[in-house]
Amino acid sequence: MRHPPQIAELIDRLAGLPGLGRKSATRLALHILKKPEDEVLALARALRAVKEEIRFCSVCHDYTDSDPCARCRDPRRDHRSVCVVESPADLMVVEASGLYRGLYHVLGGVLNPLLGIGPDDLNIDTLMKRLDPPETEGEAVRELILATGSSPEAEATCSHILDKLKGRPLQITRLARGLPLGMDLEYVDASTLKRALEDRRPAR
Repeated sequence: MRHPPQIAELIDRLAGLPGLGRKSATRLALHILKKPEDEVLALARALRAVKEEIRFCSVCHDYTDSDPCARCRDPRRDHRSVCVVESPADLMVVEASGLYRGLYHVLGGVLNPLLGIGPDDLNIDTLMKRLDPPETEGEAVRELILATGSSPEAEATCSHILDKLKGRPLQITRLARGLPLGMDLEYVDASTLKRALEDRRPAR
């Protein structure tokens, strides 16, 4: 039996989301149909708001509704330390641990020649500019933490960043190799992440 076109389109849209197959999308669409109208409209407004009002911070490249983001402007954070992560999801994992109170820099991915992702496709140039000595009386960055995953692509990305940083008077550390090989930071449990942060080591 064919669905009405409105339901069919909703299922198609939901099925395009990560981790949702067509069966799951169908169940979710039917669940939405059973919800009260005000709840569904609130969901629609939230979806529209994130697309219209959320953008990337020009400093750290995390999602934000103001620029620079509140975290980059926070004087209570340690502006001498920058933690480099692959994605906003990884940033959320580190921040949720409560173990780090410095700033962040989101690369927006990792180098992957097979997918056509090169250095110019990542937020590497803006990272280098952040590490330049400040022209004003602002605090200079003293430590850079490379908190990427352990995939071959992530390792290549770290190597590229390290090559660009040669000769800079900067302490560079990486998360300890307590992280499971090949696992994205997004899926690491809190205790493993705690050990990796506490046992980070020099990157060069």
